[in-house]
Amino acid sequence: MKKVKKENIAQDEFIRKSGSEDYKLSWEKEGIKFKKKSEVKKGRTSRAAGSRFELKVRRDLEDKGRIVDKWTNNVDLEEGKIVIVKRRVIPINQGSNTNPFITRIATIGTGFPDFISIKHVHEGLYSVIGVEVKMNGILSKIEKEKSVWYLQKRIFSQIWIAKKGGKRGEIEYDDFAEKYGEKYNKA
Repeated sequence: MKKVKKENIAQDEFIRKSGSEDYKLSWEKEGIKFKKKSEVKKGRTSRAAGSRFELKVRRDLEDKGRIVDKWTNNVDLEEGKIVIVKRRVIPINQGSNTNPFITRIATIGTGFPDFISIKHVHEGLYSVIGVEVKMNGILSKIEKEKSVWYLQKRIFSQIWIAKKGGKRGEIEYDDFAEKYGEKYNKA
């Protein structure tokens, strides 16, 4: 059996994927990457569904008499302070029907949590709650650590996790301290 070099295997894989209809070529910082078109479409539909649900949660909170705004800060756990989220620039694939002067979009609200919700309780007292929108209601380990930090520093009085309810169109809110408080024993 003939020994094949690693470079030749990688080159053959590159040629096979570049000629295939199942893969999409993307340019990233690390270099050229191939992504399966089915995975790209799945990611696009998931992001769109998440955005629609986020908008629905915002309207629900406003209907409940709360003032809601996008939270554009995040927590740097290493330094232990709040930092402003940098805008993420997304390049646009130019097609024949697009404006040639628009080459990229900057997204603004990528902080944690998603929203800050304020409600007047009585004279001089307000309820300030952070709301993270997750369709399944499960936070990652880093999000849990950030939530604990916010509660310890008393930035928010509560942190709610908005998730889809059991019935169609229903939204449920879980309090972070009730759901994860014993496990983290810090909130």
